[in-house]
Parts: sequence; structure tokens; C-alpha cells
Amino acid sequence: MNEIKIFCPATVANLSCGFDVLGLCLEGIGDEMIIRKSDEKGIRITKITGADLPLETNKNVAGVAGLAMLNHLDLEFGFEIEIHKKIKAGSGIGSSAASAAGVVVGINELLGNPLHRKDLIPFAMEGEFLASGSYHADNVAPAILGGFTLVRSYEPLEVIKINSPKDLYVTIIHPHIEVKTSEARNILPKEIALKTAITQWGNLGGFISGLYTEDYALMGRCLQDVVAEPYRKNLIPEFNNVKKSALENGALGCGISGSGPSIYALSKGIQTSKNVGNKMKEVYLKTGIEYAIYVSKVCDKGVKMI
Repeated sequence: MNEIKIFCPATVANLSCGFDVLGLCLEGIGDEMIIRKSDEKGIRITKITGADLPLETNKNVAGVAGLAMLNHLDLEFGFEIEIHKKIKAGSGIGSSAASAAGVVVGINELLGNPLHRKDLIPFAMEGEFLASGSYHADNVAPAILGGFTLVRSYEPLEVIKINSPKDLYVTIIHPHIEVKTSEARNILPKEIALKTAITQWGNLGGFISGLYTEDYALMGRCLQDVVAEPYRKNLIPEFNNVKKSALENGALGCGISGSGPSIYALSKGIQTSKNVGNKMKEVYLKTGIEYAIYVSKVCDKGVKMI
């Protein structure tokens, strides 16, 4: 193959109890990308639709991630990339991660998959560093591997794919305001109390156990964020009311997707997930703020060929 078209899925990261380590992959929400081999070495971004993003390779997350991979492989040829954005930048559902993950999976596929998908994560993280100023994998890992992923360690990097119960659905409401990842990170305290840390890691361990045992009630009890949400929720209009409405209408848990402004809810069953979405909409209809709403299964495949 000399050319490939791929689907690059959106993701939900910072999944309440899993700040910076836990994320999931969404189904049917994402970007498209076309990658083709070129005789000229390096990465060239030839076209971007759907967003005003730089074509310069070293200023684009896909370009930076692709170059990191090419430098590792030391190839004698290069690639041209078209990016068709459908995930809004700054939405909190992994717009930059979709581009960074898509390019490394697509290049790997064109090369005959010389690298395991887990080995692609560090290259995609280079793109995330460009976007946010930090090397985090809780968006790019689920985008590449699919399902839920847990970053057990960053030094050295170790990512574990986690079981995803078949009846688990995600509702996302994206208010059309901007929350910059760098700003959302800067408002967090540099240190937390021991009691807070114990609560957080207890919830994370319980949530992982709930995923494997498909204990939905346990998952719900564990979807609490005592580290980031108390500070970041103030950046999102009506967050408390949206969360209250979601939980009162059957959601297992509700929290900030990524660094916001999107808000996610996990539910058992598609009908509950849709009902939760309708109630979320009712809150925002009163504000005059435009929004988008999504209901999705957890996608087990990650970036895929079209």
C-alpha cells in the first residue's frame, strides 16, 4: 500500500478517579486522515479541513508525532498527510490526541506494522507535548489501543489495556466554550493531602476491579475525582447542575472529560445513556450556550482503517 485512509477516534481522559492515567476510546466520534508514502524524506501536511491548524510540520501535533516515529525508524522516504478534523480543538475529547495517534498508526500500517501498537504511544505523546506542554498518554493510549487504558507508569512508560463491559455507554455534552489544557493544568495544586490521595487511589483500584467484574454499581461508587474536579469544575458553566441531573437520571458517574469543557457520564445501557443526554441538554438549553451531544459505546479497536 502507498496510501491509507484512517478513522481517528475521540477519547475521554482524566476519567474522574484516573487523573492523567485512565482513559477510554469513543465509537463513531472522530477525525479522518489520509496518509500516503512520498519519495521525499520527512513529513508534509498537505491539507487540513474542519479546523484552522498549522500546516507546518513542527507546529502540528500530527507532524511532530510522525517525525518522532520517522526519526526512530530512520527511513529513506517520507509521508504526506491530509487531516480532516471533526473533533473541535479544545473540546476535552482528545482532538490533538486523535491526530497524533492517527498518524503513527497509519504510518505503521503502511510500513507493514513493524511496531506493536503499544510501541507507538511514545511517538504520539510528542504531539501531546506540543499541544499541552506535558507528556501524557491518557488520551493517545486509548485512541491507539481502544477500550479503557491505564497508564501504570510514565518512567518507564507502561500502559495496560483494561476490560470494557459490553453494556457500558458514554454520554458527552460539549458546551462550545474554550478551556485550554495548559490553563486547566496550571490551576491545580502541586501537592495534595495524604487523605485525598488515599481516596483517589482507592477509587481507581475499585473502578478497575468493577470493569473486570462488570460490577456497574461498584464502578459508579468509584467515579469520584477529589484531585482535579474541585478546581476545574469552576471553568465549566453549569457543571454542578449537569452532574446532578445525570446522576439523578441513572448515570453511574459523571465528570469532566479531559480538561474540559466537555462533561462525560457513564451509564449501563444505551437507553439510560440517551436519557442522561436529554437531561444534560435541558440544563444547557437554559444558558444560551451552544453545545453538542454524543452517545457512544466504548470502542474496543482504537484507530482503524477505512
